[in-house]
Amino acid sequence: MDIQWFPGHMKKTQRMIAENLKYVDIVAEVIDARIPVSSRNPDIDTLVGEKPRLIVLNRADQADPAGNRLWGDWFRSRGWSVLETDAKEGKGINQFSPVVKEVLKDKIQQWQAKGQVGRPIRAMIVGVPNVGKSTFINKVARRKSAKASDKPGVTRGKQWVAVDAGLDLLDTPGILWPKFEDPQTGLHLAFTGAVKDEIMDTETLACHLLEELAAAYPAALTERYKIGVPERSEEEEGLAYGYALLEQAARKRGFLISGGEPDTERMGKVLLDEFRAGKLGRFTLEKPQAVSEETE
Repeated sequence: MDIQWFPGHMKKTQRMIAENLKYVDIVAEVIDARIPVSSRNPDIDTLVGEKPRLIVLNRADQADPAGNRLWGDWFRSRGWSVLETDAKEGKGINQFSPVVKEVLKDKIQQWQAKGQVGRPIRAMIVGVPNVGKSTFINKVARRKSAKASDKPGVTRGKQWVAVDAGLDLLDTPGILWPKFEDPQTGLHLAFTGAVKDEIMDTETLACHLLEELAAAYPAALTERYKIGVPERSEEEEGLAYGYALLEQAARKRGFLISGGEPDTERMGKVLLDEFRAGKLGRFTLEKPQAVSEETE
């Protein structure tokens, strides 16, 4: 599945980030804890350069706890600070300001030495669409300042949000990149809703998701949909394995069309909705060792 989505406003966002870096002290990158690789725009590292960085593992409540620990250690080993949050419920949000101040403690001491007491910290918030960035900002600011939506591409222009006398946030639009080199990246972004559903086939996407969950979390599928998850045979090509699981789930849910055939289109939509809502369980679809192997 070849997924490409790079609206013109995202090119403008790249320029906006580059032009505004000089005004901020730290960049907080909000990513989806379920897909820590795919929900990170690789261009951000180049754009941000040596600016202090905080990785916000958002939706940590929907990710595998063991995966959260692995990824937290992985990002810290690269010199970045990490904060786990559930922005929707506000968990971890109160730690944002203390963590930022800890990252910048040396710089804050320098400001104080120069007599700049009370100078507010300015943090730029970046991330791909639909990782919960605007919801995160609103929770930190304790008011509805940034537009929040479960649809990607809502925030279109930069917004300064004053949290308190000591912290200002610069919200930026979600930014993808022109081409996904790894098809798996596009799929993972599609699973979580970071790219618009209208640009892909729901059934096909659901089959891909079922195949990944069957390989890593088969018990979750059995518990939620009451289906058997057999081992994949070598004879099954393409998405035949995933489609068989989708048919099973549709029948168990009673989703049938004329002739008693399973309504796989309806089941595919339900599967994606339930996965995104965290109703299937807590999953981490990517592992740090896979990244390390690619960079070696």
